[in-house]
Amino acid sequence: MADYYILLIGIAIASGIVSQRLKYKFNKYSKIRLANGMSGAEIAQKMLDDHGIRDVKVISTPGMLTDHYNPKNKTVNLSEGVYSQRSASAAAVAAHEVGHAVQHATAYSWLQMRSQMVPVVSVASGLSTWIIFAGIVLMASGGGQLGFLISIIGLLLMAMATAFSFVTLPVEYDASKRALLWLEKTNMLEQKELTMAKDALKWAARTYVVAALGALASLLYWAIQILGSRD
Repeated sequence: MADYYILLIGIAIASGIVSQRLKYKFNKYSKIRLANGMSGAEIAQKMLDDHGIRDVKVISTPGMLTDHYNPKNKTVNLSEGVYSQRSASAAAVAAHEVGHAVQHATAYSWLQMRSQMVPVVSVASGLSTWIIFAGIVLMASGGGQLGFLISIIGLLLMAMATAFSFVTLPVEYDASKRALLWLEKTNMLEQKELTMAKDALKWAARTYVVAALGALASLLYWAIQILGSRD
């Protein structure tokens, strides 16, 4: 168990480092004005046009690093800074989010799987820990079998949320790959700017890796707690 806590602490530290590094990189590259003078919104629209996607809108959304693609209403949502900025980081983020739109348009299997999981996971992630707690409390108060079954239900819900984290990885990496290939193929960015875009997306992808590992570590911890109580 001591090894587990060391692992958990290590993941938490790695998460903090990656998060801070990501913010540093995006802040640094946001100060590098693109030679072509295009904003994130303009780059996103150009990439959509080049892929023949006419039914997706590019809109601005409040906040920082809140960028996302919404497959339900087919919108590329760019944070206020990315939408209007004319920087290497804005270009990277805008192209990445359009990468998701391209995935949607081409029926990319991992994105389809992820989208199908969203409704269930949105509920499972919020309830799983509480259900596990309820089961453990019930087991401790004498309701052994019922408490165990409730805990297992909570554990299964947590497993679904964990699986979602891992399904997200190929979706995000593929979106970045599509973005960078397009940016390079179209000569949208100069070589120095392209290198910055690659670096920014690399750190963004690492946040998903750390999140997935954290979810797995949490799942293993609760599995040990619940199944160990049956020994």
